Amino acid sequence: MYQYFNGLVIREGTEGVPADYVEALFEDAGWARNTPSWQKEKFSLLFNNSTWAFTVWDNDKMIGMVRVISDKIMAANIMDLVVLSDYRGKGIGKKLVEVCLQKLPHGDWFAHTSANNFKFYETCGFEVKDLSENGTCAYYGYIQARKDGHR
Repeated sequence: MYQYFNGLVIREGTEGVPADYVEALFEDAGWARNTPSWQKEKFSLLFNNSTWAFTVWDNDKMIGMVRVISDKIMAANIMDLVVLSDYRGKGIGKKLVEVCLQKLPHGDWFAHTSANNFKFYETCGFEVKDLSENGTCAYYGYIQARKDGHR
């Protein structure tokens, strides 16, 4: 599936997403740096078990992406929503959230994100819950691996 948005192309699909483009997006966002060559395949493998994914293209350059993990019935999690810094503020991120929500319009959606992105998700219709009463619990294996000397 292809969609057009302000002169850009949004592609749906979890296969064939170039690892080097994903790595460039992650580096631009500050999520990755100096990835060893033996780990670079993770940038394409992360799509293998994703339920849905959308990439945004400006001609031959991938400038944004989002991937979703879902049971396709009741719940979905937005993972790795990222847009190159030169393209931010143009509605691309909001459009990616919109196309995600269309996949499961009556389901419960969650966004795996940091507090500095709460306002963005509120503009997309998400609620930021009172964290003193509820929240998402997380275990970050990569942090533990770093502490244990594996990364």
